[in-house]
Amino acid sequence: MAQVGHSSAIRSSTPETPPADGTVAFDPAGIAEISRVLNALLADSFALYLKTKNFHWRASGPHFAVYPIAYHLEFGEHADELFASTDELAARVRAIGGRKLPLGEIGQLRRVRDSEKRFVQPSEMLGEMIDDNEALMQALRDAHGLCERYKDTASVSLLETFMDQTERRSWFLLEISREADGG
Repeated sequence: MAQVGHSSAIRSSTPETPPADGTVAFDPAGIAEISRVLNALLADSFALYLKTKNFHWRASGPHFAVYPIAYHLEFGEHADELFASTDELAARVRAIGGRKLPLGEIGQLRRVRDSEKRFVQPSEMLGEMIDDNEALMQALRDAHGLCERYKDTASVSLLETFMDQTERRSWFLLEISREADGG
């Protein structure tokens, strides 16, 4: 993981020794705001991980060997990638001295919605995954802008990695949906 830079825009204006717990000494307002958006992304990433994994388990149908098996495999890879991002987001919040996300708040903060249907057609799964990844991309862009404002280069770098991953997932899903539609 990238080293945390001490930015004068985020760091407290009073000279301090580093906190005993190893976190970086940032301005409390910056810590609170960055932690808030990173924790919201953490909740979204965890929720999208679970939804993606759920679709991975549910991919079925009469043509499973043709399209749904591809969805099954793709959703599995996407879920693994999303799960890895949750650890990195939580670690970043901790590195800046932010408030860790209690388990109970994940459901409150997440913006990714469950699929409530008992059976979801593979094409519907793709549509939901495309929409959810596009929404996550917008949230990542918003968080990126906030971190740039505070000159938190380590968080900016981390978010850029997640933006690349999200963009690639969206592209893969879009391509699979075109194949499923015969286009």
